[in-house]
Amino acid sequence: MSASPNIFDMSIAYSNRIQDKREPPTAVRALSTAVKALALLDHLATRGQPARLSEIADDLGAGRSTIYQRLVTLIEAGWVEQTEDGRFRLTMRAMRVAGAALEQAGVGDRALPLLRQLVADVGETASLAVIQDRVAIIIQRVESGGVLQARAPLGTTMSLRDSASGRVLIAFADPEVLSRLGRAQVELPDKEILQEVRRRGFGVAPSHIDVRAVAAPVFDHRQRCVAALSLVGPKSRFDVECLTAPTRDVAGKLSLMLGGQPWNKHSPK
Repeated sequence: MSASPNIFDMSIAYSNRIQDKREPPTAVRALSTAVKALALLDHLATRGQPARLSEIADDLGAGRSTIYQRLVTLIEAGWVEQTEDGRFRLTMRAMRVAGAALEQAGVGDRALPLLRQLVADVGETASLAVIQDRVAIIIQRVESGGVLQARAPLGTTMSLRDSASGRVLIAFADPEVLSRLGRAQVELPDKEILQEVRRRGFGVAPSHIDVRAVAAPVFDHRQRCVAALSLVGPKSRFDVECLTAPTRDVAGKLSLMLGGQPWNKHSPK
């Protein structure tokens, strides 16, 4: 006679596995009330200032009593607080969770699966770069498998003026970043080039450089450009027109992953 299974062990094993959406209707489903409360949390994160109950309800197209109940739930959980004038805002708990998320997997780690898929699709090397000090620096990279490759290890620096990634990072940079670089007398792209990058949503490397590259901006939850995603390859075969769309598409997916919105031609420049 076989021993009875340990229910406690079974529950732990089961709780560590997320249900596949393709499983039958009997599978465990998400709590709709929790999903709605978290959606409200996301909405508060998009606002620059604390908001009144009426403003939040209007934004979400829901009744005030419904929104108020969700706010009370988030207040009880420690995610939201009410100011003296009756407005609602996030608590500093969000900062702690955001920090933990970055510790568990930074932007480079989170981008890795997307970069791998992009390289598999187009056959060129993909990179993720950020501004550090006075240069653009590669924080993640996936090489193509071809004989001809554009090799550059992690930590490689690039000119902010003459690289596709640098041009994107500067074109969409915050004013304080531009001010800091200006004080340091860092050589930046011409204004006409930056205007073109903002208008088209991508940047390319100058034609005189040996390798070709195209880059697109990655935005965070505050719609700040935090990185540039690029494709790079030998000049002899690199087709900018064909590779621009997949570059922008994957940059947009990474932006969504970080809580931001992809570049849009109708967005304010």
